[in-house]
Amino acid sequence: MSIIDRFLQVSNNQAITVTAVSTDVIDAGATKNAAIGRDLGGGTQLFMEICVTATMTGAGTLAIALQDSADNSSFADVLSLPPIAVASLPVGTRLYIPLPAKMRRYIRNNYTIASGPFTGGTLSAQVVDGMTVERAYPDSLSKVV
Repeated sequence: MSIIDRFLQVSNNQAITVTAVSTDVIDAGATKNAAIGRDLGGGTQLFMEICVTATMTGAGTLAIALQDSADNSSFADVLSLPPIAVASLPVGTRLYIPLPAKMRRYIRNNYTIASGPFTGGTLSAQVVDGMTVERAYPDSLSKVV
């Protein structure tokens, strides 16, 4: 389970029905030495975790791109996930994009819907320091009669 920091969140139950950018942008702060840049995570692999918080409905596919910017105006794709069919996005789905160590100051997501629109669904997205792995195990307690 990840601990979510609101300042590292780019979408908080954001409705996704048409192509849109995340409602929030992460500001990684100014650097003291531009030649060094930023090293997000300080040696720890960080991920952009995207969680489906309400089942996506409708038709089409959703592609998600991690974007960065030096000026919080001109954003460019850094990494992206391939398009995912709406039928593959039930509530609880978690998707991950690894963050490169050196990114520009501002970070956001771009959600692209193709052959849509979606008729419903929400996402939350945040930077986390590990992937959430949930496993269901059978009950090991036996029933005593």
